[in-house]
Amino acid sequence: MFKEFKEKTTITQLEEQILDFWKTHDIFHKSIKLRQNRPLYIFYEGPPTANGRPGIHHVLSRTIKDIICRYKTMSGFQVPRKAGWDTHGLPVEIAVEKELGLTQKNQIESYGIEKFNAACRNLVNKHIEMEGGWRKLTDRMGYWLDLDEAYITYHNEYVESVWWALKQIFDQGLIYKDFKIVPQSPTIETPLSSHELSQAYKDVQDPNCFIKVKVVSSPQKALEEAQLLIWTTTPWTLIANVAAAVGENIDYLLVKNTRKIKQGEAHRVVEDKLLLASSRVDVLEGEFEVLEVFKGKDLLGTVYRQIFDFLPIDRDKYPNALTLLPGGFVSTEEGSGIVHMAPAFGQDDYEMSKLFSLPILQPVTPGGRFTDGVGEFSGRTVKTFTYGDGRTEEGVDKEVIQALKRMGKIYRASYDYVHSYPHCWRTGNPVIYFARESWFINSPAYKEKMVELNRQINWQPPEIGSGRFGNWLEEVKEWALSRDRYWGTPLPIWVSEDGEDMLAVGSIAELKEGIYEHPDGRRIPAAELAEIDLHRPFVDRIVFRRNGKIYRRTPEIIDVWFDSGAMPFAQFHYPFENKELFESSFPADFIAEGVDQTRGWFYTLHNIAAALFGKPAFKNIIVNDLILDKTGQKMSKSKSNVVEPFEVINAYGVDPLRWYLMTTNNPWLPKRFDPQGIEEVYRKFFDTLLNTYAFFALYANIDQFDPASTPIAVEKRPEVDRWIISRLYTLAEEVRERMEKYDITRAARPISDFALDDLSNWYVRRNRRRFWKNGESSDKLAAYHTLYEVLLTLSKLAAPLIPFVAEELYQNLRTADMPESVHLEDFPALSAAQKALRDPQLEEKMEAAQKVVRVARALRNDTKLKVRQPLRELVVSGSSRSTLEAVGKMADIIKEEINVKTVTVTERLDELVSRRAKPNFKALGPRFGKQMKAVAEIVQSWEDREINELEKNGQLSISLEGGEEVIHLQDVEIHDLQKGSLAVAREGSLVVGLDTTVTPELEMEGIAREFINRIQNLRKDSDLQVLDRIRIFYQAPEKIDRAVQQMCEYIKSETLAVDLQNRLPGGRRGVDIAIDAETFPVLIEKVEN
Repeated sequence: MFKEFKEKTTITQLEEQILDFWKTHDIFHKSIKLRQNRPLYIFYEGPPTANGRPGIHHVLSRTIKDIICRYKTMSGFQVPRKAGWDTHGLPVEIAVEKELGLTQKNQIESYGIEKFNAACRNLVNKHIEMEGGWRKLTDRMGYWLDLDEAYITYHNEYVESVWWALKQIFDQGLIYKDFKIVPQSPTIETPLSSHELSQAYKDVQDPNCFIKVKVVSSPQKALEEAQLLIWTTTPWTLIANVAAAVGENIDYLLVKNTRKIKQGEAHRVVEDKLLLASSRVDVLEGEFEVLEVFKGKDLLGTVYRQIFDFLPIDRDKYPNALTLLPGGFVSTEEGSGIVHMAPAFGQDDYEMSKLFSLPILQPVTPGGRFTDGVGEFSGRTVKTFTYGDGRTEEGVDKEVIQALKRMGKIYRASYDYVHSYPHCWRTGNPVIYFARESWFINSPAYKEKMVELNRQINWQPPEIGSGRFGNWLEEVKEWALSRDRYWGTPLPIWVSEDGEDMLAVGSIAELKEGIYEHPDGRRIPAAELAEIDLHRPFVDRIVFRRNGKIYRRTPEIIDVWFDSGAMPFAQFHYPFENKELFESSFPADFIAEGVDQTRGWFYTLHNIAAALFGKPAFKNIIVNDLILDKTGQKMSKSKSNVVEPFEVINAYGVDPLRWYLMTTNNPWLPKRFDPQGIEEVYRKFFDTLLNTYAFFALYANIDQFDPASTPIAVEKRPEVDRWIISRLYTLAEEVRERMEKYDITRAARPISDFALDDLSNWYVRRNRRRFWKNGESSDKLAAYHTLYEVLLTLSKLAAPLIPFVAEELYQNLRTADMPESVHLEDFPALSAAQKALRDPQLEEKMEAAQKVVRVARALRNDTKLKVRQPLRELVVSGSSRSTLEAVGKMADIIKEEINVKTVTVTERLDELVSRRAKPNFKALGPRFGKQMKAVAEIVQSWEDREINELEKNGQLSISLEGGEEVIHLQDVEIHDLQKGSLAVAREGSLVVGLDTTVTPELEMEGIAREFINRIQNLRKDSDLQVLDRIRIFYQAPEKIDRAVQQMCEYIKSETLAVDLQNRLPGGRRGVDIAIDAETFPVLIEKVEN
């Protein structure tokens, strides 16, 4: 017996049952063990940060991963799926700071690094197992992943492998310490890497400030008593200004500028002698007179007065300070053409300081505050920052501008400069560019290797690999490796106390060669310690004595992105164990994450693999884009538009959500998330699929169909069976081919189209009578075997995509000799015998019939003629002879479907329509201008011959004054005008005409068909069994009665009625039904025995 859905069963209920089945029978682990000696397919799980709850975007990326891994498993590979947790870094530290009520970095040190890191460890452990967290989502969505053997990045074994990698890179001379400008996250007081910086740009509105700086001396006498016009959007950096730059080949003007300035209620006239680039004079207010013209190179050596004198500059020691210097970076696209330089806060400025021996004034702390000694600005934050406790401190720019005004140095200032500015990816605060010592990996040294290896990777979509990722590699920067924080992998570099030497430690064994310093000063060999913790502060207490020197660890930890980028080997504790396992698991065959990881995890994987192994870390990758809300807005808690995954899953189930996410559009395009879209796929695809199975199960149980019975040979089955089998095999090849290309969306959509259009709406609907009829026959057996094979194969094709519903179908269809789960089956691959059963010509014929039917039904809708109303004729025409031949061969099917008496095929399109062309004025107007009227008259005069030629060749020449011109197909709009009494519609080159005349005879037949429909509805409402016989009583108006009596035998056969009478049994009312405008009572009763 096949399982029947007696009541409406929700997919959510089915999924819960399937989850229990998988768990009870350990199907996931069996799917891996089953492929024990088969080729490996390696998948890397990008480790989520264990500091919060998963969101709907995680469902998207995990669906992609699960689909590919399930598909490859069913394709014969062994696919290990090791989970992982990213447990270090700022996300965890910030969460712990909030829990502990810490708002400043120095409070952590007061609290104690050891206690703080212990709290971090506890937090990540709690989040890994939290209720409603990652484990629950992973289990509930059927994402098969080995969570019990997950790699965890804070474990000693993982950290030791990371240390090994760092030592390898260090020994290649690629890790170094340098004084550079780095992006600094002020509120957490640590530098960021370029790939972290790329993840959090925001549009901001900054000051737009022009200042006047007095010239002290210049090689150009005309500049005496003049002022330099300097532009800045960061007024706070002016306090550290040491020089200014001009472009040597840029033209500069000395102008006398006269303008009115509002002072109270009055205005006063101000006159300034200003120097600025000639192409930037539009920034001036009022009127100006050009006094002199200079090249930038003629201005070099001009000395100006220091803007703020808080920080003294010794010009004897630094003769180039407070002068105009040549800068290749100077642009005239914005500003004034004179660039202020503060080497402590800008890369170009810093390079100029080295080139011209300029002083570096650093009045700002790593926390983004001014130090003492800068007057009223001391202790103030340089930009507006929000701290962990919710407190916001206003930046100092407004006060700086006010001070400049009091000093008479403001030319004009506003706050309307809108631009994109980097923010910290974790705090959301603006970064500052900050001169400091930091540790770097010299990634540009192996840039060419990374670029070359990237060409070996199959990216989906390709443009991410060649564009966004490829461009990033072409411009690769040094990797700012070190972080001034606490919870992370310690940088394993020990520096001699005299600063002359350093060493890298690459293992616990090497660490044990050191000496452990107790907090009380006692020292013991590290080898004698019972436990080792590769975190701060433990490793900070290890010192080395070499060649008479003491080496102490540099205090920084490393960028957390290095941790996750090291997972290909660190997950196996390579090279300390599992050497063969790692070598067989590298590189990965497949990874997938969001587009935000292009310069995050994708990059660090690629960078580290190139540096250590000279190979790409992964061979194939699918990149998914963001999930937006239904209006296209980015989801955020502040907008109250965040979608909680468990709410969606509880409402609709996992499979409809997965299907919606995969079929709406390609994964790499942004998705507008709309629950109504899930409802639609639930209704259209899932209801259709399950209803098709329910139809099969109902009649298969009645007839006691046995799938193990000897099937009728496919080639001996009716044409419609051969067609659906051929379509099934074509679908199987199509899905496999697209899955092999990692094209999930284009693999999934044909399954839905097949289930809806070919299986349910065509095959099952057209073949219902074969299942209904009494008794056994070879025809009925052929229908059962056909539908059974289709449903069983569909369950396997869909299994990677919708694992729950596929499993439900499979379990209901499975026989005892089959594997116990669809996920232990092989993915459908056609045998030679099955390939021989494919019949492209038959598929083409049926497709032509389906197309005609689709167009004709649309015509019926347009003319408001129901399908149950028979019509006299359908006429089909078109330019494809093969299509018309197919339509002729399928005429009987088309007649049944459209309910017409005859189908006529004609190659004479002009018998159905006349065609007219209309010019596309938007396309042609700019080309022809004044001649457009003449062109329009020519196009509108075209008849069928010209239009056919245009469609055939894609273009047509016309004669105008001045010669020949070419009109292209896209330059015109073509319209069909129907001829005669036929209603006409077109799809592509196919034109269908429908005779809409309803004769009295046709009307009678239409009424009878409507009557049958109402009786069938009553049977359903009365809960009659499929094979129950009935008597029909009715009391209808004369016209309807006449139609019913004329078609009496047909009605009885269709409704399984043994009697049909125009009367109601005494005292019984019946149920009112309506046909057209008439309402009358009908009664049906079951015939017992």
